Formats: sequence, C-alpha cells, structure tokens
Amino acid sequence: MELADIRREYTKGGLRRKDLKENPIDQFNLWLEQAIRANLSDPTAMTVATVDENGMPFQRIVLLKSVDENGFVFYTNLGSRKAQHLEHNSKISLHFPWHPLERQVHITGTAEKLTAMENLKYFTSRPKESQLAAIASRQSSRISARGVLEGKFLELKQKFANGDIPVPSFWGGFRVKPQSVEFWQGGEHRLHDRFLFSRTEGEWQIDRLAP
Repeated sequence: MELADIRREYTKGGLRRKDLKENPIDQFNLWLEQAIRANLSDPTAMTVATVDENGMPFQRIVLLKSVDENGFVFYTNLGSRKAQHLEHNSKISLHFPWHPLERQVHITGTAEKLTAMENLKYFTSRPKESQLAAIASRQSSRISARGVLEGKFLELKQKFANGDIPVPSFWGGFRVKPQSVEFWQGGEHRLHDRFLFSRTEGEWQIDRLAP
C-alpha cells in the first residue's frame, strides 16, 4: 500500500463551543482524566519542542508531572539539550497526541525553572532506582557504550544502599506558563473541530479555527 493511501475516518464525535469550559486548564484536565479512564498508553506523555541557538527545532517525548493554573510541569537533567535550549530561548511548545480518542492538545508558552524546594519535593517522591538513574545519566552527553551507564548506576546503587540520595545539582524541573492552548477533535470527512485559547491581558480568548 502506498503511504498516500493510508487514511481513516474520525468518528468519535465532534467538539462544540458550548461543550468547552471557559478556562483551558479545566478543559485540559477534563480531557486528561478521560484519557486516563480510557486506559490509553502513557496518557501523560507529551512532545516537547525547543529551539537551539541556530534556530533549529528539536522534539522529544517527556512525561507531564503536574498541571495547575500556574502551568505544566516536567523534570529533566539541567545539562540536557532541551534545558540548554531553554537557557537561551525560554519559548516552548507541548503536544499531547491522544490518538485513540482522536484528540490532540497543543500548547505554546514560556518555560521557567522550578524552585529548589519544588525539585526536592518531587525528587524524594520518586522510586530509588529513578533517583539513581537521574544521577548516573548526564543526559544528552556522549558515552562510549551502554555498559558505562550501567556501571555508574550499579556504583551509585551500592554507594547509597543504606542512605538517602541527595538531589543532584544538575537535575530539576520546568514550569511551562501557557500563552495558547489548542484543542483538536477529529471529525468526519476531515471536518475536524479546533478551538484555540489565547491569553490576552490576563484573559482567555476562545476562537474556532478552520481544520
């Protein structure tokens, strides 16, 4: 089969203005809850897009760890490529692809670092193996073989076998403060429903977009 011939109809139902909540965070939380209840694989997985100093965009998938009126939170190695990009350009884009529900959410905004207390609170809540992995992996750095990474992990596991693991200085979180949030619902005959929430002077404006 030719790639151009691969298509399907979207039949899960449309999205109408009257069905939208007035606040995009409330609408997002509703859709996220529905994605979780639908037992989707990795419902909190999101594509994070950043731009390097040459204007080259990069994307990767990370997990959303919390969301509230202040924004969307994720954690990473602060020496990683994404973190380095955000150091010189805090603009960021998030994308949630909930394919089985025929839904997408696209967010644009700016990223700011979390406080040391916020980092500590989340880091200590993680499984011990995840804490060790955060220290063992200098994310995005070049390594000669997987064995190097595994060796460092086992070394740290032995070192902290009977004690607390300190929060590494090179690890932390970002909060994405949204400037726009778009909700996309698939529709029959490619007549999809798209609604864009845009923040203007502290208020959210809602517009329907053509598919």
